[in-house]
Amino acid sequence: MIAEPAWDVAVVGGGPAGLSAARAAAASGARTIVLERAEHPRYKTCGGGLIGTSMRYASEYIDVPAQDSISSLTFTLNGRRTLTRRGGDRPLLTLVRRDDFDHAWYSAALAAGAVVRQNAQVRAVDEGVVRLADGEEITARVVIGADGSAGITSRHVGVVFEQQDLGLEVELAATPADRRDWQGRVLLDWGPFPGSYGWVFPKNDQLTVGVIMSKGHGAETKRYLTDFVSRMGLSEREVLRDSGHLTRCRRPDSPLRRGSVVVVGDAAGLLEPWTREGISYALRSGTWAGSSWKDLAEYERRVNAELGPEMSAGRRLLNAFCRYPGVIHSLMSTPLGWRAFAAFCRGNVSMAEVIQRRSIRAALAIFRA
Repeated sequence: MIAEPAWDVAVVGGGPAGLSAARAAAASGARTIVLERAEHPRYKTCGGGLIGTSMRYASEYIDVPAQDSISSLTFTLNGRRTLTRRGGDRPLLTLVRRDDFDHAWYSAALAAGAVVRQNAQVRAVDEGVVRLADGEEITARVVIGADGSAGITSRHVGVVFEQQDLGLEVELAATPADRRDWQGRVLLDWGPFPGSYGWVFPKNDQLTVGVIMSKGHGAETKRYLTDFVSRMGLSEREVLRDSGHLTRCRRPDSPLRRGSVVVVGDAAGLLEPWTREGISYALRSGTWAGSSWKDLAEYERRVNAELGPEMSAGRRLLNAFCRYPGVIHSLMSTPLGWRAFAAFCRGNVSMAEVIQRRSIRAALAIFRA
């Protein structure tokens, strides 16, 4: 006789993707366990910018621990041609610290009935089994992998990545003047290398400053960050922490599942290729996997139907941005370009819907993206 699995759902990884999956699964009646290698609250490298789509998914289940609500965006083109656009009364972005945000999802998963085991290092996954570093085996009907793009579950499923980028960040202690100057405002700098950009995100008493560009240009990425911090007049600020991370986008035909093991969020390579925004993809894919644990094919269908077109649109915009960053910058000064970008930030339209707008479609045709 085959033994009954101890759990219906075992989730590997306790970030937004894993915890939203655990919350959804537990809320549907599944016996759910989360295996997290660290301990909440824990630091995670991330800009922490929530677009409207993320806010809608998050606000239904948690009190979002906002550090700032962004009503204006400043754009620069490698430090030049400064342009500031304001969004009126409705926020464009909400900024969070990931330790606070993830901990709120941890509490939501617990409240839904999930069990969260912290300091649990996963060494291997197989059909119905998760093996821990101490030799213990966790049995489950379904395993949801949310342990990142370099994690065990991604390798097990065989996820193939077509785009890899290196992000570097520093978190700086904000002076009282910084807090006044940056409150409610984010800066995006279209960078000196194809596809690169930098950002300044205010988080109350901290400023998160970061840059990202394609993997394989480590020295150039470091130089861009150093120059960017200096250009912003922030070189003398106390560095609270610095970190780096790789973001990886899946190839469109890459698998999402192998048997009863399914991957979500970063582990599946789900993020928007141009902006590299991933939190909304983590929350959506996690929620869908958790609620579809009895029918994982439904999860695959939903990702391909809803997130696939968004990622395809992001690829087209990234191609255009790589070739014509100055034109993309100029579009932000036009009413049509700004309205489309602001609508995306607020979550009113998806990236796929943005590029279907006649003006954007005409621009992309010119770019031959």
